Amino acid sequence: MSDAILPLRRAIHAHLSGDAGLTALIGAGRIHDEPPRAASGLYAVHGEVTAEDWSTGSDRGCEQKFSLVVWAGESASSRRALEAAARIVASLESAALAPDGHRLVNLTWLSSKLARDPKTHLPTVTLTFRAVTEAL
Repeated sequence: MSDAILPLRRAIHAHLSGDAGLTALIGAGRIHDEPPRAASGLYAVHGEVTAEDWSTGSDRGCEQKFSLVVWAGESASSRRALEAAARIVASLESAALAPDGHRLVNLTWLSSKLARDPKTHLPTVTLTFRAVTEAL
């Protein structure tokens, strides 16, 4: 039931874009589907996703493990990337998301990983979440 991936991604994108606390940290329009070219400062990108069947005898369901990656640009630091990542986790933990055509059963933060990109040496924080949805 991979048809749940894009509706959940759109709901997350809309929720994070409307989060005033996150916008104060990274700026407006800084959540992206793909890494922007020549971006500077902090921004977040939708990362990898794995979707698996989570259907029951009566309902179609989907379990997704997905990531969001916070990038720190030239002028940003690991500390600022970690602060933005923490805000994303807090925001999504309390979010009442409504993906089109699906009901969100749960959304759970699984892990955070701070690393440096091998090419640019810029800090990144990869957040991994688990979400379960049911088709409406």
